Amino acid sequence: MQHFEKTLDSETVYDGKIIKVLRDKALLEDGSAATREVVRHQGASAVLAVDGEGRAFFVKQFRYPVGRVLFEAPAGKIDPGEAPLACAKRELAEECGVAAKKWTELGPLLSSPGFCDEVIWLFLAEELSDVGQNLDSDEFLDVVKMPLREAREAVLKGAVPDAKTQVLVLKTAEILGK
Repeated sequence: MQHFEKTLDSETVYDGKIIKVLRDKALLEDGSAATREVVRHQGASAVLAVDGEGRAFFVKQFRYPVGRVLFEAPAGKIDPGEAPLACAKRELAEECGVAAKKWTELGPLLSSPGFCDEVIWLFLAEELSDVGQNLDSDEFLDVVKMPLREAREAVLKGAVPDAKTQVLVLKTAEILGK
């Protein structure tokens, strides 16, 4: 059986700078209808940079929606018309002040498909060089370098709640054998 839901009606509840919120009426496969609240997002890229000594680059920053400082892989939203890899390169340079010669795409991550269409494109960056940090005017963060093994242990112990960072660390540790 092929599962489906078909949009019957859609109302924009909020249209902001980063997200759009819709309230949709959807036709279900049994013929009934249901209300679906959907957050539309333009997408993002996240990158885990690993230097020649096996240290991964992370950022620590306050995240307003959850009200605390999080330990995360560098990431940011994709600008209109920007490719995911270009976004990852830009964010790594802006946030951590490094560029990479070697890039590996690790695939897409759906952050929370039960209500949001955000896709985060994941990348591994290697063969790093310093280019100087260039934060946005509203960005305040600290760069943290940590051995990939320690980061993997932190993820497995539950000390890293950010999903994109968990996936990046575990995939990268598997790929690099750390």
